[in-house]
Amino acid sequence: MANCHRNNVGSLVLGHHPTKSSAATVSGNVRLWNSLSAASFRRIIFDALSCGGAAYRRNNHTDSASSTDGSDSDFECPKPNPNTKRNVRSEKLSDLLSMADSEVDAETETKKKEEALDDLKRLVSELQAEDSPPVKRVAAASAVRRLAREDAEVRVTFAMLGAIPPLAAMLDSEDLDSQVASLYALLNLGIGNDANKAAIVKVGSVHKMLKLIESPDSVETSVSEAIVANFLGLSALDSNKPIIGSSAAVPFLVRTLQNLDNKTSSQAKQDALRAMYNLSIFPGNVSFILETNLVPFLINSVGDMEVTNRALAILSNLVSTREGRKATSAVPDAFPILVDVLNWTDSPECQEKASYVLMIMAHKSYGDRQAMIEAGIASSLLELSLLGTTLAQKRASRILECLRVDKGKQVSGSFGGNLGATVSAPICGSSSSCAKMDGGGKDGSDEEEEMMSEEKKAVKQLVQQSLQNNMRKIAKRANLPQDTVPSDHFKSLTASSTSKSLPF
Repeated sequence: MANCHRNNVGSLVLGHHPTKSSAATVSGNVRLWNSLSAASFRRIIFDALSCGGAAYRRNNHTDSASSTDGSDSDFECPKPNPNTKRNVRSEKLSDLLSMADSEVDAETETKKKEEALDDLKRLVSELQAEDSPPVKRVAAASAVRRLAREDAEVRVTFAMLGAIPPLAAMLDSEDLDSQVASLYALLNLGIGNDANKAAIVKVGSVHKMLKLIESPDSVETSVSEAIVANFLGLSALDSNKPIIGSSAAVPFLVRTLQNLDNKTSSQAKQDALRAMYNLSIFPGNVSFILETNLVPFLINSVGDMEVTNRALAILSNLVSTREGRKATSAVPDAFPILVDVLNWTDSPECQEKASYVLMIMAHKSYGDRQAMIEAGIASSLLELSLLGTTLAQKRASRILECLRVDKGKQVSGSFGGNLGATVSAPICGSSSSCAKMDGGGKDGSDEEEEMMSEEKKAVKQLVQQSLQNNMRKIAKRANLPQDTVPSDHFKSLTASSTSKSLPF
């Protein structure tokens, strides 16, 4: 019985399966078992368990069947090959662990989102609770302001939860902290979200804000600046422009711009300028804007580099209407100020905007063209058409064309100086004299000089001087030697030219 059990174990170790009919095999196994010591047997069992029975049987089955010396080298664990693939069991285990980690991360992320949503719901509930103390509502509004500042998804969630109506209702409070907290919370909820901007106006926030500034002397600076910032954000939406423009927001913004009491910060001024630009885009708001003294303020502010660029942008929108052009031309020294901007070579954007304003006005009004000529616009336009940006050059050329052509006839004028008369008739007195000029050489020229009035001679001289001055300016800007310009050839050209044939 003992011998049989021993034979079976030996056969199991060596990978054989003894049968009752195989006597020779059993005898061989008995001899192998007897030749192995107890220590060798334990070593075989240990190696088989360490390396895996499958790998042991696969790599050593053949050799073990023919080995009879019992040496330990026949049963060494096979060394792993670094170039082979990972063990299938290890890969499956790694995949299972990765899946488990992913599920844990997903559950954690879901739990965090649920907790964050619960916090947002709690804040909205505190805002909506009518019996909630003012201090608690102010804290909730401040939290809405903080959370909505940089997270677009939070803004959408707050609006869906109904945070906008209670925040707008807080504007009716007489508590200053409640007013400021709700104003900035509404401001942040509207950042980059047109739906929220429309919802804020729809619940009547604009009128509530204007109610806070009914008495400008008593309104706090913090509240005033917060309202300006809200008007800037809300006016960016086209559907809100007519609502805000037709309200008392425009006079309030103009008062903020003028800043007569020097209480408004520079940031509030910039916000007011940008808000006025947004409102001026809508043509229906132009009439409301012109009821204030905004146009004179904008023109007189040209020169202040913090204001000029946006002031010219607002004027560009206003002159698109007849009333806007009339109000602009009615401001004293409006055209000399705008013409001077054309010479600001260090500010191309201002040049482009000023040329646009002048181009629109020159195209629409003959009287404005005369005022521009009297302001000496021709020399500035010639220089701008050569040295300005591409856009400024195109606009300067169009203005020059408007100045040259009036109702299908070429016109010429005094481009600077004290003489402002415009010459619209031909230089020659009649068609016969013109024919005589064309046919005669020296005699024709003498007759032409005799027929010229003193006024026309003065105009001709002024034109020549203007051209020479322009060439000197261009040469100076191009760093050319002054003695080379104007040349004798250029002088000879200007001596035989009139203002009608200027190289526009």
